[in-house]
Amino acid sequence: MLFNSFSFLFLYLPVVLAGYFLLLRWRPRWMVIWLALASLFFYGYGDARHLPLLLGSILFNYWCAQHRRLLMFGVVANLVLLGYYKYANFFLPGQHWDIVLPVGISFFTFTQIAYLVDCHCGDKGEYRLAQYTLFVSYFPHLIAGPILHHKEMMPQFNRPARFNMEDIGIGLSIFVVGLAKKVLLADPISVLVAPVFAPHAEPQLIEAWIGTLAYTMQLYFDFSGYSDMAIGLSRLFGVRLPLNFNSPYKAVNISEFWRRWHMTLSRFLRDYLYLPLGGNRHGTWRRYRNLMLTMLLGGLWHGAGWTFVAWGALHGAYLVIHHGWQAMTAGAMPRWWGRWLTLLAVMVAWVLFRAPDLTTASEVLQGLAGVNGVSLPRGLGRWAAELGALGWRPAFDGIRWIDVSGPAIPALLLATVLACWAPNTQELFGLRLQWTPAKWRSALMALTFLGCLFNMNRVSEFLYFQF
Repeated sequence: MLFNSFSFLFLYLPVVLAGYFLLLRWRPRWMVIWLALASLFFYGYGDARHLPLLLGSILFNYWCAQHRRLLMFGVVANLVLLGYYKYANFFLPGQHWDIVLPVGISFFTFTQIAYLVDCHCGDKGEYRLAQYTLFVSYFPHLIAGPILHHKEMMPQFNRPARFNMEDIGIGLSIFVVGLAKKVLLADPISVLVAPVFAPHAEPQLIEAWIGTLAYTMQLYFDFSGYSDMAIGLSRLFGVRLPLNFNSPYKAVNISEFWRRWHMTLSRFLRDYLYLPLGGNRHGTWRRYRNLMLTMLLGGLWHGAGWTFVAWGALHGAYLVIHHGWQAMTAGAMPRWWGRWLTLLAVMVAWVLFRAPDLTTASEVLQGLAGVNGVSLPRGLGRWAAELGALGWRPAFDGIRWIDVSGPAIPALLLATVLACWAPNTQELFGLRLQWTPAKWRSALMALTFLGCLFNMNRVSEFLYFQF
């Protein structure tokens, strides 16, 4: 079930909220059970075949957490399960297994691995099975994150539930902002992406740059839109999820980018991979090795493909170069130069992330460099004809197949401005996500929601569902 679907907005969510408010009045102690059952239904609605897998994973990890000697066995079992579903065909190329990847398996597996590791280190609380089930399966985050940590979630599930109009107002507002990111920006931009990254497309200069910028913005507004919707939905139930984005395209260096992009994954990789490997505690070269290993595994986490390995390796190289530059020059670089250089480096890396294979990625990168030639997209044909009438004939190879005459280019320009200069969601609502009632704000959110509804003529999945 998708957040941007009519069945979720007008059937599932009203039923879950109605049950929540009824129990809030009559049986507050049943609240955790109700939300856990609603979350399991949410997961099973999409594909009931994988619901037993989620339930089995929850029961197995809860059992392991009760027995200290089984904790590391539990971590290994989680990794084996994840490896089978995501990487069997990648690491065993001699045979192809018809394996259907369960939605959200990376997120609920990482969540439970972190819990078991903390239990092994003696850092855990005593939780009931219903609370643990809700922690893992909580529907706002289950499919595409954020990756939750038990220390920030379990205390919220333990405290008495209460009705709070501030939570309702801020939750609905953040949800609408996230929905608008997805429906009004990410989805319209997507039509500029697919033609450029199609196999054997060999995009030329303008096409390659339009497609790469379009994917850069589509991925951000698609994923940050989902995260905003998850945070907003959770606030309706009085639960605060961690922030997952903080204007990453405003970063002035690659380290800052990773502190702003997919923040809960960055936190997981730091706490459960980079630091256990030794972090920066054993000299410069080991630090660089640990950075490379962390980013390689972070790339592989996104998918079983050489493009993801290359993407992780490239970001690892970026981080090594950045820290080496800082060590040699004490970071002497104008902020504006660092900001645009970082964005350019990230865009180049996204080519590897999006391309279906390394050959296609190479073609797009060659297009960015102008190796494939220069042509005008279809929507600019009239502009070229007018220039020709004035006696100036630009040296273009012709009009090609990417169409920029529709709403996609205005959406791309707006998205670029918003991502690079405008306040982000948490800045709009205050750093502590406070909400104050105002008629103009309510009217604005209502109009935005209506605009989203009128543009939901087709339901599109979120990009991070595949990871």
